[in-house]
Amino acid sequence: MILEVKVPSPGESITEVEIGTWLVEDGSLVAKGQELVEIESDKATLTVVADEGGKIKFLAEEGQVLHVGTVACTIDTSFEVPVAKEPKPEVSAEKEVPGKEVAAEKEEPSETVHPSGENVTETVTPEISEQKGNVKVTSVAREMMKENNLSVEDVLNGLRRLGKKDVEAFLKMRSEEANISFPETKPVKREVSRERMSLLRRKLSARLVSIKNETAMLTTFNEVDMSFIINMRKQYQQKFTEKYGFKLGYMSLFAKACAIAAGYHPMVNSMIDGDEIVTPVYVDIGIAVSTPKGLMVPVIRNVDSKSIPEIESDIKVLAEKARTRKITVEELTGGTFTITNGGVFGSMLSTPIINPPQSAILGMHNIVERPVAIEGQVVVRPVMYLALSYDHRIIDGKDSVSFLVKVRQLLEHPEYMMTNGKNPEEILLKL
Repeated sequence: MILEVKVPSPGESITEVEIGTWLVEDGSLVAKGQELVEIESDKATLTVVADEGGKIKFLAEEGQVLHVGTVACTIDTSFEVPVAKEPKPEVSAEKEVPGKEVAAEKEEPSETVHPSGENVTETVTPEISEQKGNVKVTSVAREMMKENNLSVEDVLNGLRRLGKKDVEAFLKMRSEEANISFPETKPVKREVSRERMSLLRRKLSARLVSIKNETAMLTTFNEVDMSFIINMRKQYQQKFTEKYGFKLGYMSLFAKACAIAAGYHPMVNSMIDGDEIVTPVYVDIGIAVSTPKGLMVPVIRNVDSKSIPEIESDIKVLAEKARTRKITVEELTGGTFTITNGGVFGSMLSTPIINPPQSAILGMHNIVERPVAIEGQVVVRPVMYLALSYDHRIIDGKDSVSFLVKVRQLLEHPEYMMTNGKNPEEILLKL
């Protein structure tokens, strides 16, 4: 029986895909459930698996664009194949290449003869020398001779005898001068490599250019003292991990802070649709994830109504699916706000680009200890710079700045997240 493997639909409105990489050899035997090929759409890279085992035959090449529903390959199920097993991790032992140790030559004492006739052992240190006839004179010796009104001949005539070590030192010096060699220079390579851009990368390139042309993007900055969050993670990390099975990261706290701040400044969570401004009552936050195929932005739904552990769990699950090409188009669409963290790569400050149709994006950066003034005293605190890029067509400067200030307040005082951003003391006093 010949089984046709057709190109699946990655999502609504997508009509064609590109064959990315075949994961098996043409004509090889494949098992049921085995991954066959990566297909790339303008939104994500997905894999196609075999519904049955058998012998595969390719009907499309890598880089070829196919319409959804087109047959990409066939599987002859008359061939019996073993059930696919989970590959065991290979243990590779890297051979250590012993480094060449260069022993520093010790300064050997040399025997010299003073004009007094006494043999004196001293350590010879390198000095800058110049040629005086057939005799090399160092700068130090020249100054001493000048101070004492001595010539080279006077000094040579004053020497009583040459020792064995003097001759050996001369022979060694002559041998080293004769064997001076320069390290070989490697030939300069001026080659270039070329590879075809994937459909995802081409779509991303066009999208980035259109964003710059179609939005009035501005960026506002602020900084946040991360002391409280860092100390909280250190204090409760073990209990958190024991209870939930994963560690507490920074991203879930930032996502929750942005969701609460959006309740105070809803325009940051809004978007333009034609001549209308659409403002959702919920907050779906996209988390930018770097993958081998490029940047992907999985969306965490209803962040405003979820707890920190729930948000952290969603982030870890979707990030892993994005990196392993298991994520669906539905999980990449529909966000109302985005967070990107360039700090994991060491970024100090940047201006992130909005992800349309959204109107704002928050950029996180690395945490660096910096001197700050607190109550008239200069102290060192772990500080992160924050950047909020926003579409000035619908978000005014007041809203953007106030939103970022609110995010900073929530991160520097995480207990405010329990009161939905309100001052706990004011709630207690019913003010």
